[in-house]
Amino acid sequence: MTPETYLEELLAEEEGPGARAAPEEDFELLDAYSKAVILASDRVSGSVVNIQMMRKTAGRGRANARQGRLPDEEKGSGSGLVFTGDGFILTNSHVVHDATRLDVTLPDGARERADLVGEDPDTDLAVVRISAPSLEAVTLGDSQSLRVGQLVIAVGNPYSFQCSVTAGVVSALGRSLRSQSGRLIENIIQTDASLNPGNSGGPLVNSRGEVVGINTAIIFGAQGLCFAIPSNTARFVAARIMQFGRVRRSLIGCGGQDAPIHRRVVRYYGLPHDSGFLVNEVAKDGPAEKAGLEQGDVVVSFLGKAIKGIDCLHTMLTEELVGEHCGITVIRRTEKLDLEITPVEKKD
Repeated sequence: MTPETYLEELLAEEEGPGARAAPEEDFELLDAYSKAVILASDRVSGSVVNIQMMRKTAGRGRANARQGRLPDEEKGSGSGLVFTGDGFILTNSHVVHDATRLDVTLPDGARERADLVGEDPDTDLAVVRISAPSLEAVTLGDSQSLRVGQLVIAVGNPYSFQCSVTAGVVSALGRSLRSQSGRLIENIIQTDASLNPGNSGGPLVNSRGEVVGINTAIIFGAQGLCFAIPSNTARFVAARIMQFGRVRRSLIGCGGQDAPIHRRVVRYYGLPHDSGFLVNEVAKDGPAEKAGLEQGDVVVSFLGKAIKGIDCLHTMLTEELVGEHCGITVIRRTEKLDLEITPVEKKD
């Protein structure tokens, strides 16, 4: 086949039923995508705020003095979203943690002093409040309905550039992310909608302009690996913070780490996992000590459910267990013991 004949066949294929869309149709498709992003950003941009904070720090007195700040204080910023018309604003815990002063800049440029209502470092969420009239609140969507590949839009204030918009897709669902408190945050949304420092606390929205996530983290040096806390988690945590000033959880009064269990012990007792939670420390007069737990015990079951590590145990220690008698099973050397423990409320 000559080059001329090959070229003629290619042209004939393009003109047939499977021919490539005309440029005008491409523009229409691109315009539909643009309209979705524009509509979503328009619906939430009036509710996205910039949060500035002052935080105490140590050993930087001279540097701060040269920059016109009070000794031993540093400045930071992040994003937030108005979720009630009377001034409650949702953001990340790491944006406002240990703040000595909080100021919120609204989309119209107005600046308001903010008060911290409460925070939950275990989910990296916090609520602050301002007193301002006619605030426009966002609509919290159902993060459970998200699908991988779905269009999402991130709105925030990266490097204090007010109301910057980026778009991408849901890259994955059900991710886990370690919070600054050490607990594992479950059901994290992974997206490739670009985030930068300052985006933290801003909304991740779907094409209808509903908030489906709170942007929280990026992996520095990586491309398109960004994470958001699901809106269903944010709705639950925000309600608890507004009611109690914190999220109530239970604890059993011991510290430890994940540890392997000898395969002979696993086989002998028919354990479902070859690992558990190794107790390294038992708090004096705490629930664990009262229940008889000792240093070196390996927790393998709690409330009749298998425990393969500390994250499994953390997930189960909810506020409903405060004051309840709970069964806990440990391996002590080679002996299996069934004990009863009564969790207490976790204090800040």
